[in-house]
This record gives sequence, C-alpha cells and structure tokens, in this order.
Amino acid sequence: MEQTVAPQAPPYVVDIETAASILKSAERILVIGCSGGGKSTLSQKIGERFGLVYVSLDRDVRWLPGWAERDEIERKRIIVEKAQEERWIMDGTNTTTFDLRLPRTDLVIWVRMPRLLCLWGAVSRWFKWIGRTRPEMAPGCPEKIEWQFLRFIWTFEQVYSPRIIAGLAEHGPDIPVLQLTSRRQMHALLDIFD
Repeated sequence: MEQTVAPQAPPYVVDIETAASILKSAERILVIGCSGGGKSTLSQKIGERFGLVYVSLDRDVRWLPGWAERDEIERKRIIVEKAQEERWIMDGTNTTTFDLRLPRTDLVIWVRMPRLLCLWGAVSRWFKWIGRTRPEMAPGCPEKIEWQFLRFIWTFEQVYSPRIIAGLAEHGPDIPVLQLTSRRQMHALLDIFD
C-alpha cells in the first residue's frame, strides 16, 4: 500500500528585517489576505518603492464594468500572462489560481489582520469611496458593501486560511511567506526602506 506524503509547509519569515532583505531582491511578490486588511495599499506602496508593476486581481483579472465577472477561462489566461512578466507585485488571494501564480513568486506577503480590523477597513473604505470606483478596482465598479461581503470577511480566517495554508504548501513549499498581523508590522516593513 502506497503512503501519501503531506505537502511541506512553506518557510515562514519570522522577522521584518529578514523579510526586508528578501523583499529588496524579489522580482515577483504575491500579496494575499482578507478584504479590508490593507493588502492593496501595501502592494501599491511596495510596487512604487521597488518599481514593480502593480497587478490587482480585482481590477485586472476578475471584474468588468458593472460588477460583471469575467469568464473563468479568460481570467486564467490573463493570470498566466501577468505571472510571466518579469517584475510584478500581485494583489489578490484567490487560492484556485495559486498553481498559476506561486511558481513564479519570490515572496508571499500574507496580510493576516484581525477580522474586526478588516471589517473596519472595508466599511471605512466604502464611506471614503461611496459611489466612486477605487483605483484598484475595475472601471465601472463603484464601491459597494453587502451583508454577504461582510460575512465573507467575518468568516475568512476560519474558512479561507486553511485553504491558503494548503495552497501554499502544495504550490509554493519553498517560497518564503511573511505574515503581517498588525498595522504596526506593516508600517515597520515600509519604514525600513525610508
């Protein structure tokens, strides 16, 4: 009888200084986490600082004007195309595309904020952008908030984090992963490069 071997967990980076040294030489960075946690803002700041092309899965892959979802085959084609580029920072969690993105990734930054902070981030973002489209969203997709979205945030850690962990182990077992669990850590990472 054959034994199945569980996928190896990725190497977690435990301190900001180590992450910063990896970040300096990274050509392709994947930023994942719950909505409202600050991953888009962090991605854009890192992209600007290191001259990386900013790719938003929401804006560039998933959504069309009027909150219409792009066809799955087309989404995967775009992800493959974007992942093949030389230098990028990609903002978006979607674990079903880890097989396309992780093999090209040098560093994963997992913005793993507490759910109340994520809820606050989503609600305050809605107030800021109400009736308008954020830069990291597709044109014609004005900011909105629905109970289903709030429930998604509330249950993210319980429902989606196990999928993230399994996906990282399966498709990127050698890729370093930095988990940011507070705004203080996020600021400390950015402050190193000031």
